[in-house]
Amino acid sequence: MARKTLETWIADSKLDAPIAVIFGMAADCAIEIAVALRMASVAGDTGAAQTVNVQGEVQKKLDVVANDIFLRRGRATGVLAAMVSEELDEIELVENARNARHALVFDPLDGSSNLEINGAVGSIFSVLDLGKSENVGTDDVLQPGSGQVAAGYVLYGPATLLVLTTGRSVSIFSLDEASASFVLVNEKVEIPAESAEFAINASRQSRWYPATRGFIDACIAGKSGPFGKSYNMRWCAAMVADLHRILCRGGVFLYPEDEDTKAKGGRLRLLYEANPMSMIIEAAGGASTTGTERILDVVPTSLHQRIGIIIGSRDEIERAKSFY
Repeated sequence: MARKTLETWIADSKLDAPIAVIFGMAADCAIEIAVALRMASVAGDTGAAQTVNVQGEVQKKLDVVANDIFLRRGRATGVLAAMVSEELDEIELVENARNARHALVFDPLDGSSNLEINGAVGSIFSVLDLGKSENVGTDDVLQPGSGQVAAGYVLYGPATLLVLTTGRSVSIFSLDEASASFVLVNEKVEIPAESAEFAINASRQSRWYPATRGFIDACIAGKSGPFGKSYNMRWCAAMVADLHRILCRGGVFLYPEDEDTKAKGGRLRLLYEANPMSMIIEAAGGASTTGTERILDVVPTSLHQRIGIIIGSRDEIERAKSFY
């Protein structure tokens, strides 16, 4: 079968023009960030930048680099009215973007704590239709995830992979470094309805709610337990890496609210982590919940709102929800 490039796939998919441009921009960002990651590793330049972002987290130098790449390329598209980044305090309005009515919401470098050990990292993004091109403000991007018109992520691993959805299906592309282009490797991805793997930060066990503890205890009880099968645990410390594995072979990822994070509502960010990943997983036949509510139905109240999330294979999510 002849290989299909991202450009050909975009043309064949008959995407709305702004979405086509944004997907192309995301691919260009991915290529540039992949090069920056390799160069930084050779130079030994993967440490902290001695700055703190709006989340109160120490930034890696490459967090800043990746954020600047997204901002620069986003401004140049001409189809974005605004951008929201994990690394920025406020919404950034794009000047001279005439008639643009879309917003890009993104985490430029997910899992950057893995950089110093050459672990997998990623980028996550979401696209919103603001419904207007003038007088855009923060309230316009505080939409529930069900309002997203597109989402995607990049996994920087042994191969650089780009995953895209407009909500109808999920497609995976791999970077051909020789031609600096993405090539389609999997289309209409479907997550197995159930699996025998879970991903959770087990070091937080003492702070888990009883529902979380009950579900994990049931998983590790093995064939004699209530689920009647033996589970394996996986944890990459990068949401993109953990969820890409689940997208490909099933399982469940949990970063639920716990005693330490309940004051903030959870650990991960709703707008640029939970929502885009939930759109992708649902488009592939999976599910995503807080434990009691579908993630994509949550109405955000602030740009950097946090949330607890349980996401993955549909049957595994139903098992988890039964404990909440």
